[in-house]
Amino acid sequence: MKIVTTTLAPAAIGPYSQAIIANGQLFASGQIPVNPETGTIPDGIIAQTEQVCKNCDALLKAAGLDFTNVIKTTCFLADISDFAAFNTVYAKYFVSKPARSCVAVRDIPKGCRCEIEILALVR
Repeated sequence: MKIVTTTLAPAAIGPYSQAIIANGQLFASGQIPVNPETGTIPDGIIAQTEQVCKNCDALLKAAGLDFTNVIKTTCFLADISDFAAFNTVYAKYFVSKPARSCVAVRDIPKGCRCEIEILALVR
């Protein structure tokens, strides 16, 4: 097992790792739209989804991977009416179309509108 960390994605704010590589897979903790340089969260679902995808990209790169390695995502939305806008941004990054679950949840940490968790193959 190998722990993956990077300063280019938000630091873990609890007793967990940003990501772990085990058995040829990267298991990433859910990414919220915190800008790791400023600690701020952008307004609106489009800007938040962009930041979440950038954070996912940073974790993937820290592990020597990219979005084509992603085989499954789990996406959380604070409001299901954001689904279409979320998909517009998501589709720009996850072009290999990994398997996905997307659900609306009551709350996301820090009042965020979206969160993405990724599972990727290490080749």
